[in-house]
Amino acid sequence: MHGTGVATKSELAYARVREMVLGGELEPGSVLNQATLARRIGVSTTPLREALRRLAQQGLVELGAHRDARVAPLDAAEARDLVELRQDLDPLAAGLAAQRRTAADLAEMADSLARLESLAPDPSPAQLASHRRFHSALYRASHNALLVETLDGLWDKTDRYRRHALRAGRSEEEAARRAEEHRLLVEAVSDRDAAAATDLMRRHVETSLAARAAGSLTAGTAAAADRSPA
Repeated sequence: MHGTGVATKSELAYARVREMVLGGELEPGSVLNQATLARRIGVSTTPLREALRRLAQQGLVELGAHRDARVAPLDAAEARDLVELRQDLDPLAAGLAAQRRTAADLAEMADSLARLESLAPDPSPAQLASHRRFHSALYRASHNALLVETLDGLWDKTDRYRRHALRAGRSEEEAARRAEEHRLLVEAVSDRDAAAATDLMRRHVETSLAARAAGSLTAGTAAAADRSPA
């Protein structure tokens, strides 16, 4: 029973800290005081350390000597990798969705489209969740379980980079363009137009907040390298 309790608390700690990291409550690069964090989420330090080890394996937390821990900083290479993967996998899911979608899939996509909220510079969990729900509905319409699982994981890891890009702001025109892209995606899937759905999704990812974050982080890394002494 003791082992089960520890495992349950470890799962709770893992889920809560992961949510705090991905949601921006724990900022990239911030140092984690494990005793304080454990009290904050209502567990002891033992299950918290187990949770942090899992998060470190996923690249969300960095563990140092003497049980030091910090949230992994944003990384230009990771941002680029995420965008490159999604440039191939999101269009694949959209094309498959157009071929395989059911009436129930369309109803879920239409409902999630109606509930989409515009993302503010400091987006709320509800705003981010509305976008995740829309894309998740499209992914599930592909009826490829491995693809859905992979894309769900990529979506979660990309949230930190979306927040980074949003802080720089975006125009009303850009927000309106993104909303129109979402509408056209639903239309293409509904019409079973796999080619249009694939092309729309590819352009959607190429001009996404994550792609903008990858560009700005890469530029920042290059500028820092130029300033470094030879």
